[in-house]
Amino acid sequence: MQPSGSVAELVIGLIILLLVATGVALLSRRLRVSYVTGLVLAGLVFTETLPRQFGLDPALVLNLFLPILIFEAGINTDISRLRSTFKAIALLAGPGAMISAAIIAILLKFGLGLTWIPALLAGVMLANTDTVSVLAVFKEIPVPSRLSTIVEGETLFNDAVALVLFNLILNAYSTGSFTVLGGLQELVVVSVGGIVVGLILGYLSVGLFNRLDDPLSSILLTVAVALGTFQAGQFLNVSGAVAVVVAGLIFGNVGLSRSISASSRITLLSFWEYAGFGVNTFIFLLIGVEINLKIFWQTLPGVLLAVLAFQAGRLLTVYPLLAIIKWFDRPVPLRWQHVLFFGNVKGSLSMALPLSLPLALAEREQLIALIFGAVFLSLVVQATSLPWIVKRLRIKQFSSSLQQVEELQAQLMTAKAAQDELETLLKGGVLPKAIYEELRAAYQVRVASAEKALRDLYNRRPDQFAITGSDHTKLDAIRRRLLLAEKGTLNEALRKRILSEEVARYRLKAIDEQLLRLEDD
Repeated sequence: MQPSGSVAELVIGLIILLLVATGVALLSRRLRVSYVTGLVLAGLVFTETLPRQFGLDPALVLNLFLPILIFEAGINTDISRLRSTFKAIALLAGPGAMISAAIIAILLKFGLGLTWIPALLAGVMLANTDTVSVLAVFKEIPVPSRLSTIVEGETLFNDAVALVLFNLILNAYSTGSFTVLGGLQELVVVSVGGIVVGLILGYLSVGLFNRLDDPLSSILLTVAVALGTFQAGQFLNVSGAVAVVVAGLIFGNVGLSRSISASSRITLLSFWEYAGFGVNTFIFLLIGVEINLKIFWQTLPGVLLAVLAFQAGRLLTVYPLLAIIKWFDRPVPLRWQHVLFFGNVKGSLSMALPLSLPLALAEREQLIALIFGAVFLSLVVQATSLPWIVKRLRIKQFSSSLQQVEELQAQLMTAKAAQDELETLLKGGVLPKAIYEELRAAYQVRVASAEKALRDLYNRRPDQFAITGSDHTKLDAIRRRLLLAEKGTLNEALRKRILSEEVARYRLKAIDEQLLRLEDD
């Protein structure tokens, strides 16, 4: 049976996209340009080569691509890291996103003469951030892990907030009525509902995962959880994006922390790394395909105003909000704030949302052209200049002593991981006792060597070798993890009424003061 013409065209289009993506990967590395920017420009060039039906389908992005990207980010996010930076993330992804959207909407309404509903929708779509370009820069230029966590965490929750706000505005458009109190109430309901759905399905998936010993079956389960959680949220009229975020965090921090074999963990995480990379590749290529250069030039003045509007919105949220964070959390250094401002790059969700606008919406075509043009400029100009900006800010200096510490840590971690795997193999009957002891002894030599060298480095006085701010920060990061462990134990003891409120709160306050004195990691 011969495949239908549409299926054959689809396969041909996929082959073209894969070959183009491969070529872009080779050229971007050689020319030292952003892979994401290269994909968008390549999409512009190969628009006429692809079959007619190829384009950025909003239903595909929202129901397939977005859950995959959110779940992949969730299972790779360490909750302990997220918890230590959550206040900054919550400020930027919550109030920050709403304030930025309002500023953009006001500027576009009075600058372009849009009515309020299209202006608010544009504000939400352009307030959303995308970390793909920013994190690609961080892989080349070392930055403190706390800064990287803030960037990842903001986008993780920002996508969910953007979808919730987008649906609220569309609901107000369809019903013809909106009140601030009613909007806030609905925002809370759909967000809390999404959290509940994510918690239930996340823990159910962990229970199933613990009964599977096949990594391929585990992959099928996680894909079903990612896509099914989103659909369950949508079906129940709560936020599917919030539900997927919560389910991903639970699976990554509870399911993968259980005693599973190293090979199963690597297989699962490698699959999701590839899935995230593949989805981003197709999205950014199709963004280039969707850009019509003729319409882009015709709407360029409005596009430039839109770019200025979302930069103004970011400027008036990042700096004021992070200026007040020092009142209740560790301050965010000014240089980091510059990265958060300049890293305000737009991406896939900002492209998908305008295509899903109702056909009856006035100024729909103007909005689509405006958003597409703004995202295109953001990816081509902003994403390309970001590596230069991060280098100029000199956020983190990688000293020789810090490199020595990390090499020893790598030696220690790998040797101990191998010893843990040897224990599993011995208990499973794969290795005889004699071979186990011989292999374990070899790894124990590496462990002892690394531990001794690390102890000597940490015990040296500052005048014995050049300690830089980065070296202090490395040791402070370890101290912070220990203090967070102490804090977690105290909170648990307080919850179970093992300690009195007075004793526990006094000790918690002392730990918080020590955390605030540590340098940023």
